[in-house]
Parts: sequence; C-alpha cells; structure tokens
Amino acid sequence: MSSEHAPRRAQVIMVEPALSQLQKLTASETHRLDRVIVAIRVTPELGAQVPDTLLRDYADDVHGVRVIYYVMALRQNTIVAYVEA
Repeated sequence: MSSEHAPRRAQVIMVEPALSQLQKLTASETHRLDRVIVAIRVTPELGAQVPDTLLRDYADDVHGVRVIYYVMALRQNTIVAYVEA
C-alpha cells in the first residue's frame, strides 16, 4: 500500500503525568506500551469513552498496558494523560 493510501496516524503527545509514569517503566514495559500507542495512533476509538469527559480509557490485557487519552479535533493529535504497564 502506498503512503498516499495508508491510514493516517495521529501525532501522540504525552503530558506530565504520563511522562512521569513513563520514566518508571522498565524497557520491557516501555516496549509493550509502544505497541499499544501505535494501535491508538491508527485507531483512536479503541478506548472506551469515559462518561461525561473527552477521555478514552484503553486497557490491553494481552500486553498488560492501560492508557488514558483524548483525541483532538480532526484526529491529528492524541494526548496521552496516563500510562500504566
């Protein structure tokens, strides 16, 4: 598939709480988190909507990772607020 027709991926921006958590992860946990972030970049609606907020909560039981995030207008940016591995 040419890049012209590839799915558009959002830019991922991590805010302070997520960055603090990221610093505490091991290399293995970071690798598992990276796989989940890529999935969210391609399909931002993966996470369940948190009622009465813009937040989405995605828990990947296979990789043991949880990410709380929200997607900006036009799906160009995904803001990660919290990570757990």
